[in-house]
This record gives sequence, C-alpha cells and structure tokens, in this order.
Amino acid sequence: MSRTPPARRLRLGLPRRVFSQVLLMQVAIAAGVAVLATGLFLAPLSKQLDNEAMHRALAIAQTTAQDPEIAEDVRRTPPTVDGPVQTAAERIRRITHAEYVVVMDLRGVRWSHTDPRQIGRHVSTDPRKALAGEQVMEIDSGTLGRSARGKVPLYDADHRIVGAVSVGIAYDSVRARLMSAIPGLFAYAGGALAVGALAAWLISRRVQRQTRDLAFSDISALLAEREAMLHGIREGVVALDRGGRIRLFNDEARRLLGLDDEAVGRLPEEALGAGRTTDVLAGRVTGTDLLTVRGQRVLVANRMPTDDGGAVATLRDRTELERLGRELDSTHGLIDALRAQDHEHANRMHTLLGLLELEMYEDAVEFVGEVVGDHRVTAEQVTEKIQDPLLAALLVGKATVAAERGVALWVSDRTRLPDRLIDPRGLVTIVGNLVDNALDAVGGTPHARVEVELRTEGRTAVLRVRDTGPGVPAEQREVVFAEGWSTKQPPAHGKRGIGLSLVRRLAERQGGSATVGEADGGGAEFTVVLPEALTEPALAASVDTAAEEEAR
Repeated sequence: MSRTPPARRLRLGLPRRVFSQVLLMQVAIAAGVAVLATGLFLAPLSKQLDNEAMHRALAIAQTTAQDPEIAEDVRRTPPTVDGPVQTAAERIRRITHAEYVVVMDLRGVRWSHTDPRQIGRHVSTDPRKALAGEQVMEIDSGTLGRSARGKVPLYDADHRIVGAVSVGIAYDSVRARLMSAIPGLFAYAGGALAVGALAAWLISRRVQRQTRDLAFSDISALLAEREAMLHGIREGVVALDRGGRIRLFNDEARRLLGLDDEAVGRLPEEALGAGRTTDVLAGRVTGTDLLTVRGQRVLVANRMPTDDGGAVATLRDRTELERLGRELDSTHGLIDALRAQDHEHANRMHTLLGLLELEMYEDAVEFVGEVVGDHRVTAEQVTEKIQDPLLAALLVGKATVAAERGVALWVSDRTRLPDRLIDPRGLVTIVGNLVDNALDAVGGTPHARVEVELRTEGRTAVLRVRDTGPGVPAEQREVVFAEGWSTKQPPAHGKRGIGLSLVRRLAERQGGSATVGEADGGGAEFTVVLPEALTEPALAASVDTAAEEEAR
C-alpha cells in the first residue's frame, strides 16, 4: 500500500535568492517610478488643457466683441432667431468650432444661442462681472452642459457697455484631448518600464554572478563564519584589494605586525614602512613559506591572489621555533663534538695510564696540563667584565660549547659592561646569533678562535665579534643581512638566513647599526652599535636602592 505524498503548501513571500530579490525590487521600483511619473504628468496636463480651453473661449469672445456691428445690432434690433446678431454669432461659432457664442444685452437676455429657443431668454449663469466690464474665464455648467467659458463686455462706438459676449468650449472635447493623450503617455511609460526592467535584469545577472546565486541568509551566514574564522585562527591574515591597499586583518595579524584600525585602506608601505614584510604583502617578493622579520618576531608568510585582483596573505609566528632550532643546532654540534672527543679521550686515558704504570709521574702531570689547556674562558673571567646576568650566563654557556667543539672563545680585555641595560634580552639575541655564526664559521679550522668585545661609550653599547674563519667577501657584506640569505645548508627544523637579519633589525629598531668587515689577521668582524642602550647611572642607582629597600 503506497502512501500518498503530502501536498506541498504554497509559500508566499520574497524569493530567497539575491538575484530574484534584486530583480523583483528593481522592477517594482521601475514600475513605481513609471506610475508616479505618469500621474505627475497627467495632473498638470488636465489643468493645462482646461486653461487652454478657457483662453481659447476668451479669445473667441474678445474677437466677437470687437465687431462694431454686433454692438449696434444689439442696440437697434430685437432678439430674434433670424436677426443679424444670431446670424453673426452662428457664423463665428461654426468657424471656431465653439460649442456656443451667446450675445446678451445689459439685462442678461440672449440675442444669440446655438438653440434658437433660448433666444430672448435670460442666461443661465451670472453675467454681472462681464456686464461690469470684467473679463471672465471659468469652467461652469449651463443649458448645454459643462463647458470652458470666456466672457467679455460688449462696447458700442462710444465705448459704452451695451451687453456681453459669452463663448463656451465643450468640456467633452477637453476631456477627449486628455484621454487621447493617455495612450501615448502609457506607451512611453511602458517603454520606460521595459527598459528599466531590462536594465534591472542585467544588473541582477551581474549580482547573481558576483554573489554566486546565494541567498541573503547564506551571505549573512558566510560573513558570520568569516568573522569567526578570521579572529579564531592562530595565523595572521591580511586581505588586500586590487589596488594593493589593506582591506582587513584579524587579531593575530594585528599582534604580529603591530597594526591598528587606521591601517585599513592604506598601502602596506604606509602602514608598516619599508622592508621585506611589506614587499611580501605587496607581492614584490614571491614564493611559498617566505621568511621575514618584524620587530623581534620571525614570520613565515604566504600570499595568495584572489579573483577580484586582490590578495590574501597569511603569517605564522616562528620566533620560538627559530630559537628552539638554534638551540637544537647547538645541541647537535655539541653531541658531534662529544662523540668525536670520546675516542680522543679514551686515547688520552690510555696514554695517561701508561705513563703512570711506567712511573713517569712528571710526564703524566705535564700531559694532563696540556690536555686541560689554558685557553677556556672561565665563568669568573666573564662575570668580572660583564655584570648583566643574562648576557654573562649566555657567554659562559657559549664558551663551554666552543671548548667542546675545539674553538677558543675569548672575552676581550677591553670588555666592560655594567648592569644598566635597557633591553638585555635584545642584546642577548644579538650576541647569541653572532657567536653562533662565528662558531660555525671557524668550525674545522686549525687554531680556531672567536673573540667577543663589549664596551660602553656613555649610554651607547658597542659589540664586536671577531673570528679566524674565512671572512665575508666585500661584495657580500650587505647581502649577508638580507632575510633568507645563507651559505649554509638548511637544518632539519626549517630554513636559514634569519639570524643576521634579526641582528640588524634589532639594532636599527634602537637607532643603531650592524655591519661586517675584515678582522685583523683575517676572518670576519661584526660590529653592532646600540645608542641609548644603557640607563643613566643615577637612575640605575636609584632603582637598585629601591630594590634593596623592597627586599628588606
């Protein structure tokens, strides 16, 4: 037994699609405008036709009243059907196609009329204004029905009023003119409506293509989902229009790039300033997973063009990943060094055991002294010259790694750095990157040596890192600071070419500079100048005093 499907109920209301709604609204607007324009045209047209009819009647009456014979006949002859006044009036009526031409005396008695039976009778409307010398135009009803009338006084040869002339234009003819104009007017209105409907259809088709035939509810839902996605994802998103101006950005992009609401509608150069990040957003640098530095952050950027000529750029924060990667590189280097030295240490222990068994004690002591060496930088030596705890700890750790890798890391005797740094973490990043690069440059070379010099000139900190490696050719001394540029193989965790770029960016952010030259005796010498890197001594002393009092 089959079930009868339920009947579908007719749903009334607006269609759901944007195309249909826009078309319906535009056709309704076009129709409304056509009806309104037609009404606004018909209203004054009716009044204009009435005025034309009244002026025509008045002109005929004036022309009739100008005939001196009619005035004389009114004075000298009686009102008869075959009198001269009736004959003249009927002649004028037939020539002008008026409904009637009535000549009356001072008593209001008709001397002429279209209906001969009305001759000799009083007129049906008030003639006093015309008999008083006024000209009258009006729409009124009389014995012949409703008509447009013109009334003028009738003067004799001595310019005395002897009567009046009243001329009527049938109101049906005025209405006929109006009705005859309406079809043509409706034809024009219909043509305008057809053109408007065609234009509305074309516009709606364009809207349909641009909105992909979605309903308004779908568009609203998409906008809500877009806002949720933009502000919910942990990647920075920047959208640009076809002119390259910033259209919108999410909260993560605001944090990573330091943007504010005023950045919307501006070019990346205006919102961010010059740099690689701006070039990536503007599309001047192409590729995938492009590395860029913004402030102290290392970012990975990708840019995707859109169909409307704009683009969407995504940004990922790789600052912590890069830091962990550098630590991983150092750990791998230390492990490799320990693995290589494990064999050497076993050989040394065998040698030492042999010297002891042969009772060659003095030779054994001399051998141990040579193995330990005097070139390692001790923690005491570092802390005496560098009083900032973060930087001192960094150099002690780097010295240990350098020693295990067979590199002598020295802190110059001219190094003096008080504990008054404004941004110690920034300087730690700079020193760490430069020392790591120097250790990589001298790795595997005989008599490898890295020297760190850190001194102050007033409130300015000057850092120099020298190594005995191959150095940097003159033609590459600027390009080494470019983001993404490196001569080393990329590590397993990502890409290279970030360290030196970050060093220069941090230096320039503090109004300083980062350069590279040739060290004495060969190798590279990196110099970083940081103006205003230290606080005033008096301010630092007051801070220390406050800290001591708080500790008490």
